[in-house]
Amino acid sequence: MGASGSKPDRVIQELQDDEHYFGLENFGNTCYCNSVLQTLYFCRPFREQVLQYAARLQAAAAATKQPPPENMLTCLAELFVQVASQKKKCGFVSPRRFVSRVKAENALFSSYMHQDAHEFLNWLLNDISEVLEKEQRAVQAAARRASRDVSRASSRASSRAQSPTKVRSPTKQHGSGGGAGPGRSPSLQLLSAAAAKAAAARNRPVRTWVHDLFQGKLVNETRCLQCETVTSREEDFYDLSLEIDQNCSLSSCLRNFSSTETLDADDKFFCDKCGCLQEAQKRMRLAQLPPVLCLHLKRFKYIESMGRMKKLMHRVTFPWELKMINTTDDCPDADSAYELFAVVVHMGAHPNHGHYVALVRTPSGQWVCFDDEQVNAITESQVQSVFGHTQDWHPMREDQQGPHADHGYILFYQRVDQQQQQQKQRPAAAQHLPL
Repeated sequence: MGASGSKPDRVIQELQDDEHYFGLENFGNTCYCNSVLQTLYFCRPFREQVLQYAARLQAAAAATKQPPPENMLTCLAELFVQVASQKKKCGFVSPRRFVSRVKAENALFSSYMHQDAHEFLNWLLNDISEVLEKEQRAVQAAARRASRDVSRASSRASSRAQSPTKVRSPTKQHGSGGGAGPGRSPSLQLLSAAAAKAAAARNRPVRTWVHDLFQGKLVNETRCLQCETVTSREEDFYDLSLEIDQNCSLSSCLRNFSSTETLDADDKFFCDKCGCLQEAQKRMRLAQLPPVLCLHLKRFKYIESMGRMKKLMHRVTFPWELKMINTTDDCPDADSAYELFAVVVHMGAHPNHGHYVALVRTPSGQWVCFDDEQVNAITESQVQSVFGHTQDWHPMREDQQGPHADHGYILFYQRVDQQQQQQKQRPAAAQHLPL
């Protein structure tokens, strides 16, 4: 997609921003990893959090004289610092330690086979959030232990101050339960309540900055057609996986995602109110939108008649700017506008073969293609070329490549606040791509 060659791209060299545009070395089919890393690096809120985490690690290591434990987040932080601290505008770096850690952590990515960038993105975000959750729980546990130690020390000091000499305990009076119930003192009740509260605090879900950036909330609504009772179930998500059709738009994919489905015949719904299986209608809507919205176009589909996966070569258009249309009535972010800032592109006609690149929009509006080590400026029309062709092309062989085989696979949108939206002075013609 970008121009070939190892020379720095002149357009990128002349960009008037403080960004660093560095490609990533490929260690044998690690393009799926490199493309996702580039989109996450150019997700500014995510990058800022990772760099802040790296600074805290460095400070802790200096204070304790101990190196930080190695995990996916520490390796990612090291890589982001390596890119952000470069003196040159562009070049390439080696993510060797990060890739080695990926292969050590997850056997799925340990081979040299072609991998799925969407699966990797999901796994990486979940792994990072788990690391942060463990760290937060460890901090909370340490704080609780310190609080208990202070409380015990204070209690012992108070007891010594109030009871300098031994005093004979008063004789227990029968029936003097004090309202606390037989055999149980008020102090034991308080201790029991405190223990229950502490247990609830330990089991409470920990929310991290990964959740704050990427996690949204879906509501699955099912309406019984007999009694009209609506049953709702909430689900969290990091991305939305959308079914696609030939010559469709992203907006139509989102509408289909929330379209009403009838449950009948063998798929009837068990209604708790009716106490039996009933015909019903269900739909999914968005109850909470995340600041960073990841949309996965389901291009790889299992074809039963073929007995294998197939890549759908459908044309799917997507806009520069997006407003979600399938939200609940009480969604707090329903009017939010999103701006496209990155696309992971799958190049090739087969799900088990091909190549991944990342297309990233710079703060000045210039689009850049990251193709492993290569970094090149591209035009908006080149971004539009990954919509796909109006006619499907079907290869005759597994390894056969053809025209129009480059397709947008994962779309990254970032929420634009109202002030930014008002300040934007983009030409009307550039507001949306044709749908």
